[in-house]
Amino acid sequence: MQHLEDPEAVLVLDETGFLKKGRHSAGVARQYSGTAGKVDNCQIGVFLGYASALGHAPLARELFLPKEWTDDRDRCQQAGIPDERGLATTPPLARQMLDRAFAAGVPATWVTGDRVYGHDRRLRMGLEGQPHASVLAVSG
Repeated sequence: MQHLEDPEAVLVLDETGFLKKGRHSAGVARQYSGTAGKVDNCQIGVFLGYASALGHAPLARELFLPKEWTDDRDRCQQAGIPDERGLATTPPLARQMLDRAFAAGVPATWVTGDRVYGHDRRLRMGLEGQPHASVLAVSG
C-alpha cells in the first residue's frame, strides 16, 4: 500500500476460474467458469484489487467453496479448510473482503465490480452505507 496509496484509488471486485483436473484441490467442482466460458472442473477465486494512478495490486482473495464441499466436512478437513467455513456465494465473500479493507482504512474513493456483484442487493445496500462511491454493472 505504501507505494500505491492514493485517496482517489479504486477497489475492484472480480472473480476468476482456475481450471483443474481431479477433485482434491480445495473447492474444485464442476461449476461455471468465465475463464472456460462453460461448466468445467475448476476452482473459483474472488479477488479484491487496488488500483490507483501509481499502479495496481491484489489486496485480498477468497476461495469459493461449492455446496458439495461445505456439505462434506471430512473432505474440508482433509484439505485444511476450517470447520467454521460454510457455504458463501461470491458476493458475500466480496462483502467480507470489502469490510476488512474498510476497517483497515484502505484509502480509496471508488468500489467497482461486474454484474455478479451488481446483482447482489445486500452488497449494493452495504456500499450505500459507506463513504465510497460505487459503480457495479447490472444487466438490463
